[in-house]
Amino acid sequence: MVDQLNNAHADARPPRAAQSPPTAWHQREVAAVLRELEVDAASGLSREEAARRLVERGPNELAETSRRAIWRIVLEQFTSLMVIILLVAAVISALLGDLTDTLVIGIIVLLNAALGFIQEYRAERAMAALKQLAVPIVRVRRAGQVQEIPARELVVGDLVLLETGNRIPADGRLIVGANLRTQEASLTGESLPIDKQTAALPAANVALGDRLNMVFLGTHVANGRAEMAVTATGMDTELGMIAAMLQAVAQEPTPLQRRLDALGRMLAAVALALVVIIFALGLLRGEDLTLMFLTAVSMAVAAVPEGLPAVVTIALAVGAQRMLKQHALIRTLAAVETLGSVTVICSDKTGTLTENRMTVTVVDVAGERFAAAQPNPSLAAHPAAVLLLAGSALCNDVQSDGADINHLLGDPTESALVAAAGASGLDKTQLDALLPRVAEVPFDSDRKCMTTVHRITGAALSQLPAALAMALQQVLPQAATAYIGFSKGAVDRLLEQVATVWLGDRPEPLTASWRERITQANDELAQDGMRVLGVAMRPLADPTLPATTLESELIFIGLVGMIDPPRPEAKTAVQTCLSAGIRPVMITGDHPLTASAIALDLGFPAASRIMTGADIASRTAEELQGLVADTAIFARVAPEHKLAIIQAFQRNGQIVAMTGDGVNDAPALKQADIGVAMGLNGTDVAKESANMVLQDDNFATIVAAVREGRVIYDNIRKFIKFMLATNTAELWVM
Repeated sequence: MVDQLNNAHADARPPRAAQSPPTAWHQREVAAVLRELEVDAASGLSREEAARRLVERGPNELAETSRRAIWRIVLEQFTSLMVIILLVAAVISALLGDLTDTLVIGIIVLLNAALGFIQEYRAERAMAALKQLAVPIVRVRRAGQVQEIPARELVVGDLVLLETGNRIPADGRLIVGANLRTQEASLTGESLPIDKQTAALPAANVALGDRLNMVFLGTHVANGRAEMAVTATGMDTELGMIAAMLQAVAQEPTPLQRRLDALGRMLAAVALALVVIIFALGLLRGEDLTLMFLTAVSMAVAAVPEGLPAVVTIALAVGAQRMLKQHALIRTLAAVETLGSVTVICSDKTGTLTENRMTVTVVDVAGERFAAAQPNPSLAAHPAAVLLLAGSALCNDVQSDGADINHLLGDPTESALVAAAGASGLDKTQLDALLPRVAEVPFDSDRKCMTTVHRITGAALSQLPAALAMALQQVLPQAATAYIGFSKGAVDRLLEQVATVWLGDRPEPLTASWRERITQANDELAQDGMRVLGVAMRPLADPTLPATTLESELIFIGLVGMIDPPRPEAKTAVQTCLSAGIRPVMITGDHPLTASAIALDLGFPAASRIMTGADIASRTAEELQGLVADTAIFARVAPEHKLAIIQAFQRNGQIVAMTGDGVNDAPALKQADIGVAMGLNGTDVAKESANMVLQDDNFATIVAAVREGRVIYDNIRKFIKFMLATNTAELWVM
């Protein structure tokens, strides 16, 4: 079944080098797209035209700005004021014949430089990880033939053929598609695969995650097949924009480094003042010129706490080891003390604040609503609820081993339905064996529905749970073998095909009041941030009916509401942040309603403002700087929005930690005072851009690491006070 997919998506720009105005590809019909790209849908570009465009616009690859040479990175380790002071002290100690002090100071400086070099060299690898997302070979239609070419030779206007499992080699507008779904989590933060379409979208400003007729470099095809017209390549793609932002972000000194530099300036001033005062006083007393010079210089060197870098490095290294025991891997030692100074934690929602696992939380049937997050005896005993769960497990392609309901392979939404059924005693493996599937109508984005047909025998009924067998017997035809069709999908689409509604233990005509009640229940669950599916059924005598007949005259059973639930420990961690004077902020690519519901459940301040990516894009940097002060939730945001949010907080004087797992998070991770990547589900790009990696992807781990960082930072401050006090005492005695 080949469909022109019905969902829409995207605003891919033409090459920036051409300096042409941005083209809203997602708003154009397919014919207009092909006309503007000057390509024929049947034959594609000619070889000559493709070659001309390749020369004109360059290869389809991410360009990397020139890396710093290794010698430059090494040299930069000796440019901080504290290190310069130590080097001067070492030279003077050597001239005075104190080789022990010279050796100790030299070792300290070299150790400090080695650690700094390793950390900065690692930071250079983020771009290399980003380039690994490139696709080596692609199938294109050129000169009337389908051929394979290197992805770097793709040009704007090429027609690319996509199928399940393919990585997408460039940004493009879909022109033909069949049940296409793409996984865009790394780019948009949306955890579920996106249903795509070819129809044009009316709105101009559409978030990246809502551009349903566009596909993007760095994502992949989860299901179906399609053909796309390339609209942007290389650095002109959405991924290219992320690469440009990533390379533009400069490394800023940490709070401790800034304070140590200030301390260095103060010590330099003190040392210079000591030299001048002692040298002048000695001369006034008639002392020997050479002796007074050496004495003054010796006291100036004594004022320098040469052990400070070593103690700071050791304290940070010990702190990193202690954090590792709490599942926080520190990639740069400076991150340890930065954690102790954090005032704002900007966290992704999916997988960090939530479990990254869709879970059925509500079952709604005929005016009754049941909690389904935990095993519920009243739910398992209710005929309509049992029928609903059984139907959602049967009309389902997830595979289960039948032993552990948590070991499921397949779509996250369908896995949640099977898990909910299993928690109520309805094992999918057993249901499939007793009610085997004999026909199906697969899901597609036009119908927004899936239907399966199952054979039922008298022997099978006797082995089913009593509540389920009783419900089925009410509707099945009196025959030795009968069939039942189950449909699940979007509630509004199902209601168009529904004739009756299941009330208690029997079907009743669907009246206007019942239709209104079902629609209202759907809206209420959606407003709570849930993904809602309707389930319906139809008894059948013949399983070979056409699809349009199988999905007509349905009996509506009920609604299922599911959500990616908050982590149990995240709520406590959020409260710990608030009590410690740290602002938790949620930044997510999800829908604002979903984000708001999760934030409310976790205990985020109820009066906080919610901003979307569109809101951010319409504000100046100064306006955003004022708005972030009372905003705790940012939803439907693009990579450039995340970067702008971090910068706005920093301009307000905040020390910001940012968590993320996708390619889209990399610029913000690098810009933040401390970037925190997810170890379990994070991309290599995110990990290479971050200062810290969470080995359990848990928000509570960040809070524990901040607590540890505060202890270490406090210890370093105490040591600095102690060292300065003892050095000052020595000087006063002299």
